[in-house]
Amino acid sequence: MSKQINHCGYAAIVGRPNVGKSTLLNQILGVRLAITSHKAQTTRHSVLGVNSLEGGQIIYVDTPGIHQRSDNAMNRYLNRTAQSVLTGVDLLIFVVEALRWTEEDEKVLGLIRESEIPAIAVVNKVDLVKQKEALLPYLSKLSSNHEFLEIVPLSAKKGKNLAALEGMVLNALPEADNVYPDDQLTDRPEKFFAAEMIREQITRRYAKELPYAVSVEIERFEEQQGLYRINAVIWVEKPGQKGIIIGKDGQALKEVAVQARKAMQSFFDCKVHLELWVKVKKSWSSDEAALVRLGYGEQ
Repeated sequence: MSKQINHCGYAAIVGRPNVGKSTLLNQILGVRLAITSHKAQTTRHSVLGVNSLEGGQIIYVDTPGIHQRSDNAMNRYLNRTAQSVLTGVDLLIFVVEALRWTEEDEKVLGLIRESEIPAIAVVNKVDLVKQKEALLPYLSKLSSNHEFLEIVPLSAKKGKNLAALEGMVLNALPEADNVYPDDQLTDRPEKFFAAEMIREQITRRYAKELPYAVSVEIERFEEQQGLYRINAVIWVEKPGQKGIIIGKDGQALKEVAVQARKAMQSFFDCKVHLELWVKVKKSWSSDEAALVRLGYGEQ
């Protein structure tokens, strides 16, 4: 009896900002591993998610959106992070938004061509297309732009056609033994996800400009008799931003803490005691040294 072939490898999810890359990863894994919001550039770090299946293991790498801006250290870091994975993976999953094509999409496609790594194109948000026949010329044009292994229309938000995508991804990976234990979900520590859940609440809650001037640093992360004690600092760039996040009588900050704590308790499956402070570090997002200290190391 022949031995079943096992496939295992790294598949990077790439694309411009706000096309649904993190939502796609979360839906595939069945866990909210990557934070999401309707604002662009919510993802700042590459996040690894492991999915062990019958027949192998897919190691997904979620990346920040590749964009045109390079006006400060943070934007340069985001692009370096996203582009760095284009040299160390087995497969690229290029996510675009149905019926939309921008200069940033073209930039990502150019990087895919340069990498010479096999790619699958994912056309996301097809549930928002009312006239489905309009998809056909879009898919045809995408097919003519590059020799993709497959082109997969789907809805990451609604979970439609994900099983088909996973089968294609797994089959495109090399024959190899699994890298991670079957029950391992990610290589990131719990402390990382605590910071991300706090930042997610800020990103979702405040006006468009404010979240990009915010970073979160975990100063204490301890487990005591089944309780996680977490102290975190929310860094902003201006005193006025500090006031906005704290809110009148501290109510805005309290609500962020309440919602972040709920998300953490669900994710960590234990009780969480969370304390937050807001501090000002002028122009931290333009300061390379400050970025490194806050966890945005050189890529």
